[in-house]
Amino acid sequence: MTTVTPPQGTSAVPPAAASAGALIVRSIRSHMRQYGMLVALVLIVALFQIWTHGTLLLPNNVSNLIQQNGYILILAIGMMIVIIAGHIDLSVGSLVAFVGAMSAVMMVKHDMPWVLALVLALLIGAVAGAWQGFFIAYVGIPSFIVTLAGMLLFRGLTQIVLEGQSLAPFPEGFQNIAKGFIPEMGPYTQYHNPTLLIGLAVLTLLLVQEWRDRRRQLAFALEVLPAGLWALKCVAIVAAVVAFTLTLASFHGVPVVMLIMCALLIGLGHVMRNAVIGRHVYALGGNKAAAVLSGVKDKRVTFLVFVNMGVLAALAGCVYAARLNSGTPQAGLNFELEAIAAAFIGGASMSGGVGTVMGAVIGGLVLGVLNNGMSLVGIGTDYQQVIKGLVLLAAVGFDVWNKRRAGR
Repeated sequence: MTTVTPPQGTSAVPPAAASAGALIVRSIRSHMRQYGMLVALVLIVALFQIWTHGTLLLPNNVSNLIQQNGYILILAIGMMIVIIAGHIDLSVGSLVAFVGAMSAVMMVKHDMPWVLALVLALLIGAVAGAWQGFFIAYVGIPSFIVTLAGMLLFRGLTQIVLEGQSLAPFPEGFQNIAKGFIPEMGPYTQYHNPTLLIGLAVLTLLLVQEWRDRRRQLAFALEVLPAGLWALKCVAIVAAVVAFTLTLASFHGVPVVMLIMCALLIGLGHVMRNAVIGRHVYALGGNKAAAVLSGVKDKRVTFLVFVNMGVLAALAGCVYAARLNSGTPQAGLNFELEAIAAAFIGGASMSGGVGTVMGAVIGGLVLGVLNNGMSLVGIGTDYQQVIKGLVLLAAVGFDVWNKRRAGR
């Protein structure tokens, strides 16, 4: 039996394996920032799970983690879209405080039904976003200046409306926006039945979406992962969703604020991926001059981006006020910095045109897990700020390095 030796200078790796390996490398490089933050989140969770001796992923702490960071994740989603469009919004923290104050005045002083107060609060946020969007889009004042003025304006209005005092309490229905869970239904089991059904529905939707995306890519002769790796990815999705669902179902179930975040994630994620206006937002952030020459109505798109940010800031303000059970002048301090940090950690670029709604959620969860984990192990708030600053610097530095590597 003779052994065939490959000619000198050639590879012994089969062509199919070589092409599959090259495809994997290209896929990882093209999604490096997103994959990197997801891997970082998994590693941070694993680190604090070991460090806290299993406390981090206890069902009650997972629910608490979601409720504690719900308003920041809502702000991060809106901020990601603003940054993708090539702008910034420094006013969201003050707008959170102002909307919370107005909600308190409506419900506590005027006994307004909480549902009506919530709707009016969202309208106030839309008006505030439209106000700022008008000056940015149609007058041409830079977003940094307009939203800096908005930060001072809404903070002052909060002090005026509340007269320097907190207003409380809120109706129980309003409090449940931030602290409530979906009610139990069906026969008694060891798990929360509606949560199991929601988890099954989410898992089905994710797998169907993965299958549709793969079929669409094949139809257009685009590169796809090899069948084995794609199946492994689906298995990982199933394991993650099942583990998370069982964790929530073993406590009180899905928090109401998580339903709100999922609705925003699905809705705005679809808009940014598939809708025309979503593509226009990416186009404006990537190259405004080319987008305008292509027919993109830049003023209208910018205006709508800030209206959307205003509504999400108002929603975050209601969630935060409901969690505190009061409207307070000190609400929203530094929330804009948390939202901006979450967006950049989640993959946004300073130059605009880059980022995803899901990336904003991942960035917010990175900060949330860091805050929760460091508190559980007893790290002081001073050191927590240092660590979060280093994480933000590393994330932006990684973005700069990745762009230089792509340029080379």
